[in-house]
Amino acid sequence: MLLLQRTLRVSATLVAFVMLAFAAGCGSSGEIELTAADDGRQIEMQQGQTLVVSLESNPSTGYSWERAPVEDEILQQAGEPEFRQGDRSGLVGTPGQQIFRFQAAATGTTRLDLVYHRPWEQEAKPEGIFSVTVVVR
Repeated sequence: MLLLQRTLRVSATLVAFVMLAFAAGCGSSGEIELTAADDGRQIEMQQGQTLVVSLESNPSTGYSWERAPVEDEILQQAGEPEFRQGDRSGLVGTPGQQIFRFQAAATGTTRLDLVYHRPWEQEAKPEGIFSVTVVVR
C-alpha cells in the first residue's frame, strides 16, 4: 500500500511538471507559424507574440514575396525576410521557402497581405497573394 501511494505521488508530480512545462511553452512569447494552407484565415495572437509566415518562393525567377504597403502599428515586420533553399543539393535556381516574421506590437485587428511578384513589374498582376486577418489581444 505504501509503495502504491509513493508511485501515485511521483506520478502526480510528474504530470504537474509536464503540464507546467507545456503551459510555459504556450505563453505569449511563443511563435505562431503559418503556411500557404492558412491563406484566408483569421489568426488570434497575444501582444508580444511572433507570427512566422513561410511561403514557397523561387527568387532566381525574379519573383519574391513582399508585404503590401500598409501603415500598421499592430503587426510590425521583424527584420528582413529569410530564404531557405528547399533542395539540399545546393543547385542554383531551386525553389525554397521565404520566411517572414512579424511582431504583435499592439492590440487591435489588422490584415496581413503578402504578394508574390517581380518588384520591378509595377503594372503586372501578382502571381500570388497570401492574406490573413490578425487579431491581437
